Amino acid sequence: MIPANVGDIVAFNDMKGKVEKVNENSVIVDITINDDFDEHEMFEKTVVNHKRYKIISDS
Repeated sequence: MIPANVGDIVAFNDMKGKVEKVNENSVIVDITINDDFDEHEMFEKTVVNHKRYKIISDS
């Protein structure tokens, strides 16, 4: 599997996020791009393992 790059849009767990940092085994994504994002109920960023996402748009 080829890991995502910074700026890519990835899909995971019925959500999508913009990659902000690439780590050895995971990426940190900004999930505020989701239409149903509510900052009072979710954190703005999350960590996703490389095995758990699919790249839907390259940067």
